[in-house]
Amino acid sequence: MIEPHKDLLQIEDLSKEEIESILAAAQPFKELFKRSVKKVPTLQGKTVLSLFYEPSTRTSSSFEVAANRLSADFTSLPVASSSVVKGESVLDTVDTLGAMKADYIIIRHKKAGIPNLIASHTDASVINAGDGFHAHPTQALLDASTLYDAFGTLEFKDKKILIVGDILHSRVARSTSRILSMLGAEVRVLGPGSLVPPGRPKKMKNFQHYNEAMDWSPDVIYLLRVQFERQGEQFFPSSNEYHSVYGLTEDRLKTVKDKGIWVMHPGPVNRGVEISDSVMKYERCLINNQVENGIATRMAVLYWLKPKTL
Repeated sequence: MIEPHKDLLQIEDLSKEEIESILAAAQPFKELFKRSVKKVPTLQGKTVLSLFYEPSTRTSSSFEVAANRLSADFTSLPVASSSVVKGESVLDTVDTLGAMKADYIIIRHKKAGIPNLIASHTDASVINAGDGFHAHPTQALLDASTLYDAFGTLEFKDKKILIVGDILHSRVARSTSRILSMLGAEVRVLGPGSLVPPGRPKKMKNFQHYNEAMDWSPDVIYLLRVQFERQGEQFFPSSNEYHSVYGLTEDRLKTVKDKGIWVMHPGPVNRGVEISDSVMKYERCLINNQVENGIATRMAVLYWLKPKTL
Protein backbone atom coordinates (compact mmCIF):
# COMPACT_ATOMS: atom_id res chain seq x y z
CA MET A 1 0.00 0.00 0.00
CA ILE A 2 1.30 3.45 -0.94
CA GLU A 3 1.46 5.78 2.04
CA PRO A 4 0.85 9.48 1.32
CA HIS A 5 3.62 11.96 2.12
CA LYS A 6 3.34 14.97 4.39
CA ASP A 7 5.01 17.28 1.84
CA LEU A 8 5.72 17.57 -1.88
CA LEU A 9 9.13 19.23 -2.24
CA GLN A 10 10.73 17.63 -5.31
CA ILE A 11 9.99 14.85 -7.79
CA GLU A 12 13.00 12.89 -6.53
CA ASP A 13 11.11 12.27 -3.27
CA LEU A 14 8.48 10.22 -5.14
CA SER A 15 8.70 6.68 -6.46
CA LYS A 16 7.33 5.75 -9.88
CA GLU A 17 4.40 4.06 -8.15
CA GLU A 18 3.64 7.19 -6.12
CA ILE A 19 3.74 9.34 -9.24
CA GLU A 20 1.32 6.99 -10.97
CA SER A 21 -0.93 7.10 -7.89
CA ILE A 22 -1.13 10.91 -7.98
CA LEU A 23 -1.74 10.97 -11.73
CA ALA A 24 -4.46 8.34 -11.39
CA ALA A 25 -6.10 10.44 -8.66
CA ALA A 26 -6.15 13.42 -11.02
CA GLN A 27 -8.25 11.65 -13.66
CA PRO A 28 -11.62 11.82 -11.82
CA PHE A 29 -11.02 15.51 -11.12
CA LYS A 30 -10.68 16.10 -14.87
CA GLU A 31 -14.12 14.55 -15.32
CA LEU A 32 -15.45 16.83 -12.57
CA PHE A 33 -14.78 19.86 -14.78
CA LYS A 34 -17.39 18.64 -17.26
CA ARG A 35 -20.17 18.93 -14.66
CA SER A 36 -22.31 21.97 -13.98
CA VAL A 37 -21.15 21.92 -10.33
CA LYS A 38 -17.36 21.62 -10.37
CA LYS A 39 -16.88 21.12 -6.65
CA VAL A 40 -16.49 18.28 -4.13
CA PRO A 41 -16.38 18.42 -0.29
CA THR A 42 -13.06 16.54 0.00
CA LEU A 43 -11.19 19.23 1.98
CA GLN A 44 -14.14 20.99 3.57
CA GLY A 45 -13.03 22.62 6.83
CA LYS A 46 -9.34 22.54 5.86
CA THR A 47 -7.22 25.66 5.36
CA VAL A 48 -4.81 26.22 2.47
CA LEU A 49 -2.38 29.15 2.70
CA SER A 50 -0.46 30.43 -0.32
CA LEU A 51 2.87 32.23 0.13
CA PHE A 52 4.44 33.47 -3.13
CA TYR A 53 7.67 35.45 -2.90
CA GLU A 54 7.89 35.55 -6.72
CA PRO A 55 5.31 36.68 -9.29
CA SER A 56 2.97 34.00 -10.61
CA THR A 57 -0.24 33.84 -12.57
CA ARG A 58 -0.73 30.23 -13.67
CA THR A 59 0.58 28.41 -10.63
CA SER A 60 -0.96 30.65 -7.96
CA SER A 61 -4.39 30.84 -9.61
CA SER A 62 -4.30 27.12 -10.40
CA PHE A 63 -3.72 26.24 -6.73
CA GLU A 64 -6.47 28.63 -5.66
CA VAL A 65 -8.99 27.08 -8.04
CA ALA A 66 -7.85 23.58 -7.02
CA ALA A 67 -8.33 24.32 -3.31
CA ASN A 68 -11.71 25.96 -3.89
CA ARG A 69 -12.96 23.02 -5.96
CA LEU A 70 -12.03 20.73 -3.06
CA SER A 71 -14.06 23.04 -0.76
CA ALA A 72 -11.02 24.14 1.27
CA ASP A 73 -10.68 27.63 2.73
CA PHE A 74 -7.97 29.33 0.66
CA THR A 75 -5.99 32.39 1.73
CA SER A 76 -3.19 34.04 -0.25
CA LEU A 77 -0.71 36.04 1.81
CA PRO A 78 0.20 39.23 -0.12
CA VAL A 79 3.96 39.22 0.47
CA ALA A 80 4.45 42.72 -0.97
CA SER A 81 2.21 44.23 1.72
CA SER A 82 3.07 41.84 4.57
CA SER A 83 5.59 42.04 7.41
CA VAL A 84 8.11 40.40 5.07
CA VAL A 85 8.91 43.82 3.61
CA LYS A 86 9.65 44.99 7.16
CA GLY A 87 12.31 42.33 7.56
CA GLU A 88 10.32 39.40 8.97
CA SER A 89 12.16 36.13 8.32
CA VAL A 90 10.61 33.21 6.46
CA LEU A 91 10.53 31.10 9.63
CA ASP A 92 8.84 33.88 11.61
CA THR A 93 6.26 34.10 8.86
CA VAL A 94 5.76 30.33 9.05
CA ASP A 95 5.33 30.51 12.83
CA THR A 96 2.64 33.12 12.28
CA LEU A 97 0.93 30.92 9.72
CA GLY A 98 1.23 27.99 12.11
CA ALA A 99 -0.69 29.94 14.71
CA MET A 100 -3.47 30.17 12.12
CA LYS A 101 -3.61 26.34 12.12
CA ALA A 102 -3.12 26.00 8.38
CA ASP A 103 -3.33 22.46 7.01
CA TYR A 104 -1.45 23.19 3.77
CA ILE A 105 1.16 25.81 2.87
CA ILE A 106 1.99 26.45 -0.78
CA ILE A 107 5.32 28.24 -1.14
CA ARG A 108 7.22 29.80 -4.04
CA HIS A 109 10.57 31.42 -3.32
CA LYS A 110 13.53 32.72 -5.30
CA LYS A 111 15.95 30.78 -3.08
CA ALA A 112 16.36 27.03 -3.50
CA GLY A 113 15.67 24.97 -0.38
CA ILE A 114 13.27 27.37 1.36
CA PRO A 115 10.28 24.95 1.02
CA ASN A 116 12.36 22.20 2.67
CA LEU A 117 13.25 24.55 5.53
CA ILE A 118 9.60 25.46 6.04
CA ALA A 119 8.50 21.81 5.90
CA SER A 120 10.84 20.96 8.77
CA HIS A 121 9.27 23.66 10.97
CA THR A 122 5.55 23.04 10.50
CA ASP A 123 2.97 20.28 10.85
CA ALA A 124 1.18 21.58 7.77
CA SER A 125 1.76 19.91 4.42
CA VAL A 126 4.18 22.03 2.40
CA ILE A 127 3.95 22.10 -1.39
CA ASN A 128 6.87 23.51 -3.35
CA ALA A 129 5.45 25.78 -6.05
CA GLY A 130 8.94 26.57 -7.34
CA ASP A 131 12.19 27.36 -5.53
CA GLY A 132 14.99 29.12 -7.39
CA PHE A 133 16.51 26.98 -10.12
CA HIS A 134 15.86 23.84 -8.07
CA ALA A 135 12.42 22.27 -8.47
CA HIS A 136 8.79 22.69 -9.55
CA PRO A 137 7.19 19.31 -8.79
CA THR A 138 3.55 20.12 -9.54
CA GLN A 139 4.54 21.45 -12.98
CA ALA A 140 6.27 18.14 -13.65
CA LEU A 141 3.20 16.20 -12.50
CA LEU A 142 0.82 18.23 -14.67
CA ASP A 143 3.15 17.80 -17.65
CA ALA A 144 3.12 14.04 -17.13
CA SER A 145 -0.66 14.13 -16.75
CA THR A 146 -0.99 16.05 -20.02
CA LEU A 147 1.14 13.48 -21.85
CA TYR A 148 -0.86 10.69 -20.18
CA ASP A 149 -3.91 12.09 -21.99
CA ALA A 150 -1.99 12.55 -25.26
CA PHE A 151 -0.36 9.10 -25.30
CA GLY A 152 -3.27 7.24 -23.69
CA THR A 153 -0.89 5.49 -21.30
CA LEU A 154 1.44 6.17 -18.38
CA GLU A 155 4.05 3.91 -19.94
CA PHE A 156 6.31 6.35 -21.77
CA LYS A 157 8.85 3.77 -22.93
CA ASP A 158 10.05 4.46 -26.51
CA LYS A 159 8.72 8.04 -26.32
CA LYS A 160 11.22 10.76 -27.21
CA ILE A 161 11.02 14.15 -25.50
CA LEU A 162 13.03 17.12 -26.75
CA ILE A 163 13.42 19.98 -24.24
CA VAL A 164 14.41 23.24 -25.93
CA GLY A 165 15.75 26.47 -24.50
CA ASP A 166 16.95 27.99 -21.24
CA ILE A 167 17.72 24.81 -19.31
CA LEU A 168 20.34 26.46 -17.10
CA HIS A 169 17.83 28.67 -15.26
CA SER A 170 14.86 26.29 -15.44
CA ARG A 171 13.50 24.45 -12.41
CA VAL A 172 10.82 23.14 -14.79
CA ALA A 173 13.45 21.43 -16.95
CA ARG A 174 14.96 19.73 -13.91
CA SER A 175 11.65 18.45 -12.54
CA THR A 176 9.93 17.57 -15.82
CA SER A 177 12.94 15.79 -17.33
CA ARG A 178 13.18 13.76 -14.12
CA ILE A 179 9.55 12.65 -14.06
CA LEU A 180 9.48 11.81 -17.79
CA SER A 181 12.64 9.73 -17.42
CA MET A 182 11.11 7.91 -14.44
CA LEU A 183 8.09 7.06 -16.60
CA GLY A 184 10.36 5.58 -19.27
CA ALA A 185 10.80 8.39 -21.81
CA GLU A 186 14.10 9.28 -23.45
CA VAL A 187 14.84 12.96 -22.84
CA ARG A 188 17.29 15.09 -24.82
CA VAL A 189 17.92 18.82 -24.90
CA LEU A 190 18.51 21.56 -27.45
CA GLY A 191 19.75 25.02 -26.60
CA PRO A 192 22.62 27.47 -26.65
CA GLY A 193 25.72 26.05 -25.01
CA SER A 194 25.60 28.96 -22.56
CA LEU A 195 22.13 27.87 -21.39
CA VAL A 196 22.68 24.11 -21.12
CA PRO A 197 24.26 23.10 -17.78
CA PRO A 198 27.34 20.85 -18.06
CA GLY A 199 26.21 18.79 -15.06
CA ARG A 200 23.20 17.20 -16.77
CA PRO A 201 22.98 13.35 -16.90
CA LYS A 202 25.34 11.88 -19.51
CA LYS A 203 22.51 10.05 -21.31
CA MET A 204 20.71 13.38 -21.83
CA LYS A 205 22.39 14.34 -25.07
CA ASN A 206 22.56 18.00 -26.08
CA PHE A 207 21.73 18.70 -29.72
CA GLN A 208 23.42 21.73 -31.26
CA HIS A 209 20.94 22.42 -34.07
CA TYR A 210 17.22 21.91 -34.78
CA ASN A 211 17.93 19.84 -37.91
CA GLU A 212 19.93 17.37 -35.85
CA ALA A 213 17.19 17.24 -33.20
CA MET A 214 14.44 16.73 -35.78
CA ASP A 215 16.38 13.88 -37.37
CA TRP A 216 16.03 12.19 -33.97
CA SER A 217 12.24 12.31 -34.58
CA PRO A 218 10.90 13.43 -31.18
CA ASP A 219 7.34 12.71 -30.07
CA VAL A 220 7.19 15.87 -27.97
CA ILE A 221 8.91 19.25 -28.18
CA TYR A 222 8.88 20.93 -24.78
CA LEU A 223 9.77 24.61 -25.06
CA LEU A 224 11.16 26.53 -22.10
CA ARG A 225 10.66 30.23 -21.49
CA VAL A 226 13.74 32.38 -21.86
CA GLN A 227 14.02 33.80 -18.35
CA PHE A 228 15.25 37.30 -19.06
CA GLU A 229 14.64 38.34 -15.43
CA ARG A 230 17.08 35.71 -14.11
CA GLN A 231 19.90 36.47 -16.53
CA GLY A 232 22.48 38.84 -15.13
CA GLU A 233 24.35 38.76 -18.44
CA GLN A 234 23.63 38.08 -22.08
CA PHE A 235 23.59 34.40 -23.02
CA PHE A 236 22.73 35.00 -26.70
CA PRO A 237 22.98 38.03 -29.03
CA SER A 238 19.29 39.00 -29.19
CA SER A 239 15.71 37.70 -28.97
CA ASN A 240 15.48 37.68 -32.76
CA GLU A 241 18.69 35.68 -33.01
CA TYR A 242 17.40 33.20 -30.43
CA HIS A 243 14.16 32.72 -32.36
CA SER A 244 15.97 32.22 -35.65
CA VAL A 245 18.09 29.42 -34.18
CA TYR A 246 15.98 27.88 -31.38
CA GLY A 247 12.43 29.16 -31.85
CA LEU A 248 9.82 26.59 -32.90
CA THR A 249 8.22 27.54 -36.20
CA GLU A 250 5.75 25.86 -38.52
CA ASP A 251 8.53 25.21 -41.03
CA ARG A 252 10.56 23.36 -38.40
CA LEU A 253 7.58 21.20 -37.45
CA LYS A 254 7.15 20.23 -41.11
CA THR A 255 10.66 18.79 -41.26
CA VAL A 256 9.44 15.68 -39.43
CA LYS A 257 7.32 14.02 -42.06
CA ASP A 258 4.44 11.65 -41.31
CA LYS A 259 4.70 12.22 -37.57
CA GLY A 260 2.56 14.51 -35.45
CA ILE A 261 4.61 16.15 -32.74
CA TRP A 262 3.05 17.34 -29.49
CA VAL A 263 4.14 20.84 -28.45
CA MET A 264 4.34 21.95 -24.81
CA HIS A 265 5.40 25.05 -22.88
CA PRO A 266 5.07 25.75 -19.11
CA GLY A 267 4.23 29.43 -19.69
CA PRO A 268 4.26 32.31 -19.76
CA VAL A 269 5.15 32.25 -23.44
CA ASN A 270 7.44 34.79 -25.10
CA ARG A 271 5.81 34.83 -28.54
CA GLY A 272 8.29 35.28 -31.32
CA VAL A 273 11.11 34.06 -29.09
CA GLU A 274 10.51 30.43 -28.07
CA ILE A 275 7.53 29.87 -30.35
CA SER A 276 5.83 31.47 -33.34
CA ASP A 277 2.20 32.60 -33.39
CA SER A 278 1.30 29.94 -35.94
CA VAL A 279 2.61 27.11 -33.73
CA MET A 280 0.54 28.46 -30.83
CA LYS A 281 -2.49 27.63 -33.01
CA TYR A 282 -1.12 24.23 -34.05
CA GLU A 283 -3.68 21.45 -33.47
CA ARG A 284 -1.24 19.40 -31.40
CA CYS A 285 -0.17 22.30 -29.20
CA LEU A 286 -0.90 21.27 -25.59
CA ILE A 287 -0.24 24.56 -23.80
CA ASN A 288 -3.89 25.16 -22.84
CA ASN A 289 -4.22 21.49 -21.87
CA GLN A 290 -1.33 21.97 -19.46
CA VAL A 291 -3.13 24.88 -17.80
CA GLU A 292 -6.36 22.88 -17.48
CA ASN A 293 -4.58 19.77 -16.20
CA GLY A 294 -2.72 21.90 -13.69
CA ILE A 295 -5.92 22.35 -11.70
CA ALA A 296 -6.82 18.65 -11.64
CA THR A 297 -3.26 17.63 -10.83
CA ARG A 298 -2.97 20.10 -7.95
CA MET A 299 -6.34 18.91 -6.65
CA ALA A 300 -4.87 15.40 -6.67
CA VAL A 301 -1.75 16.57 -4.79
CA LEU A 302 -3.84 18.28 -2.09
CA TYR A 303 -5.98 15.15 -1.84
CA TRP A 304 -2.96 12.82 -1.69
CA LEU A 305 -0.83 14.62 0.91
CA LYS A 306 -1.35 14.01 4.63
CA PRO A 307 -0.66 16.97 6.97
CA LYS A 308 0.23 16.17 10.58
CA THR A 309 -2.57 18.55 11.52
CA LEU A 310 -5.19 16.03 10.36
